[in-house]
Amino acid sequence: MKVNYLFPTQQNGISLFKRQLQGEVVMLNLLHFREIADYSAFPEQAPLTAISGKEAFQLYIDHTLPFLQATGGDILFLANAGEFFIGPLDEYWDAVMLVKQKSIESFMSFAENQECMKGNLHRTAALLDSRLLPMQLTAKL
Repeated sequence: MKVNYLFPTQQNGISLFKRQLQGEVVMLNLLHFREIADYSAFPEQAPLTAISGKEAFQLYIDHTLPFLQATGGDILFLANAGEFFIGPLDEYWDAVMLVKQKSIESFMSFAENQECMKGNLHRTAALLDSRLLPMQLTAKL
């Protein structure tokens, strides 16, 4: 059975803090959208007509971007993706997004904002699967 990943676990949070990332962080997001967004868990928030997962994810971005920017972050890059050139033949990602944040603490402030998190219903409806990789900005390896 394939496991889909939409939100971090408590262990993911512990591991992130153990990394002790300092300064700016960029989050690499790999996104696999549902063909039709699934609002069954949030029927009162569902659009009047069915929308695609990609459209639902745009609603998530529209809702959360002001909160991200208010904490010093921004979207650096958002692009359509596809099959890997080098990588597993059975993996496919619809989109790639790079999100910059000035620090892990700023990211957590964004991620824990209750008003901001109300937009997660669109993310949940939009995504079939995702990956999130926090990366430390560095001048050298």
